[in-house]
Amino acid sequence: MLLGEINNKESEKMCPGKIIAIANQKGGVGKTTSAVSLAAALERKKKKILLVDSDPQGNATSGYGVRQSDYKSQLYHCYTQDVPVKTVLIVPNQKRNLTILPSGIDLSAAEMELFQMEKREYVLKTMLEPLREEYDFILIDCPPSLGLLTVNSLTAADSVLIPMQCEYFALEGLSQLVSTIRSVKKSLNKNLYIEGLLLTMFDKRNKLTFQVEDELKKHFKDQVFRTVIPRNVRLSECPSHGMSVIEYDVKSTGAQAYIKLANEFLRIQN
Repeated sequence: MLLGEINNKESEKMCPGKIIAIANQKGGVGKTTSAVSLAAALERKKKKILLVDSDPQGNATSGYGVRQSDYKSQLYHCYTQDVPVKTVLIVPNQKRNLTILPSGIDLSAAEMELFQMEKREYVLKTMLEPLREEYDFILIDCPPSLGLLTVNSLTAADSVLIPMQCEYFALEGLSQLVSTIRSVKKSLNKNLYIEGLLLTMFDKRNKLTFQVEDELKKHFKDQVFRTVIPRNVRLSECPSHGMSVIEYDVKSTGAQAYIKLANEFLRIQN
């Protein structure tokens, strides 16, 4: 699983509105929680954030209290009906610095329709490029798959942040994701690199947690974030309240971990 040509220090190219895909084809690893929470933590740091919900489950959208009745158009319509992205954007909870590009179950049909399009891998990139100048960071919550929606996200992105649950099967799936990233880098997006691997659901009571951490650091070295996200009940509770954990309970260990991650993330950008 050595990275070689996907090393971030060799490939990093700073630009306005840096686009980060948050991806892992394995479900249940804290991908959407990380997208929502990192967006909130960066917004708290006065950064202007666009959160793109590219998962048909729409959990990044509902996680901010945005309901399907709150919008008529979503990312699906931008993909398939050329609806302008700016007409779809939503600012949740009267936040000044956080905007959401929502999605819902209809987005699952976009993958089939994309197969009939020319340059189908570049559709999301074409949507997001004009928005770069308006945001400090654009975060894309990818679906738990390696299909065309994820390939579109990787093609549009400057880098990939990979949430990793500390368990054996997560390690097995990582090799598939790295292979996909290599393929996208080779044929679609030569500047793509791995921003970092984020250890989630970290349980200090479990010996396997530390074994997986050691294995990841052995192969990926400094590309593993020093910040780890612990198992925390507040992270599970906050989506049902339509809030990020930062809003729901900023003093919780989960919220403090994502604030620490935001600090580490921003240091890397400098």
